[in-house]
Amino acid sequence: MRLTRYTDYALRLLMFLGTHPDELCTIQQIAEVYGISKNHLMKITHQLGQAGYVETLRGRGGGLRLAKPPSHIRVGDVIRVTEEDLDLVECFNKDRNSCVITKACRLQGVLSEALDAYLAVLDRYSLEDLISDDTALMKIFAGLPGAQTNAPLR
Repeated sequence: MRLTRYTDYALRLLMFLGTHPDELCTIQQIAEVYGISKNHLMKITHQLGQAGYVETLRGRGGGLRLAKPPSHIRVGDVIRVTEEDLDLVECFNKDRNSCVITKACRLQGVLSEALDAYLAVLDRYSLEDLISDDTALMKIFAGLPGAQTNAPLR
């Protein structure tokens, strides 16, 4: 099971915002810190905003922040929102399935069980679990290009 780069960046964006709870962060700042495309982050931010994870404030002095506490953001839920397709194999999608052995195949059930277990593990963790008391992560963020040196560490 593999996550897309889009989901990876979404989780990174949330981790950054979660480690900067007392400030508004900009897409530019986050793009520079991670060395990723600003345009890509804008799409991700838009989707995370629609899903209720990120709040965006426009205008002078605007920026991004988490829309809810990190403890209320489940990793599994973020993955379900950002992953376009969790169909591990063709037969998971009834509209596109052309596999001739679907009716007799046991693989679909095994893979479905594996996917459920994978998501169940991710559902046990929140953003808070990924960022709480992580001094090493905070030091990395503070030392990267785009990091605001006057921002208090969490």
